[in-house]
Amino acid sequence: MNKKLFIYTIVGVIFTSAAGFGLHFAYEYSGKNPVAAMFSPVGESVWEHMKLVFFPSLLYYLIGWGFFFRSFPAFFRSSLAAALTGTLAVPVIFYAYSGMIGKHFLALDIATFFLCVVITFSLSYQLTIQNTCIIPTPLLVFLVVLLMICFFIFTYSPPNVALFFDPSSEQAVNSIENCRISSKTSLFSNFRVLL
Repeated sequence: MNKKLFIYTIVGVIFTSAAGFGLHFAYEYSGKNPVAAMFSPVGESVWEHMKLVFFPSLLYYLIGWGFFFRSFPAFFRSSLAAALTGTLAVPVIFYAYSGMIGKHFLALDIATFFLCVVITFSLSYQLTIQNTCIIPTPLLVFLVVLLMICFFIFTYSPPNVALFFDPSSEQAVNSIENCRISSKTSLFSNFRVLL
């Protein structure tokens, strides 16, 4: 066990949890700023809540890379793999528990977030220490950038699939084919606000 990396990992769990909590409200508190919308949830869909793990952990890893890239050559690759895994664990865990129970609960949704943060940093620590991440760094960078672009685009133009619906909506729970995306504005009209 590397004490310095272990402490960094524990602080990362705390930082990402706190930042994710803050990001949950950032869009509303920013007066619905379109830039804040790209990094924080604009609705209650599972997709939007994946941002709460992705962006804070990615920021924390990028800061940490400056400290650990010499002593741990696998740090960058392991961090990217962990950020992707933790982010993708959000819908997996949410749909697993809500599918078994038949509905979702706020307390379990919050626990899912914290569990995904712990998964992210535990995996990063293990992969870094053991140098066992076999996924090539260019592929991981591509996937992280692709996911980031998808977050930006789907914030303004979400696809008409369940991952992008508010799970507390009766339509989304009872009949996926009857659900409709609430925002009908086009991607380009929303991006004009940014310019």
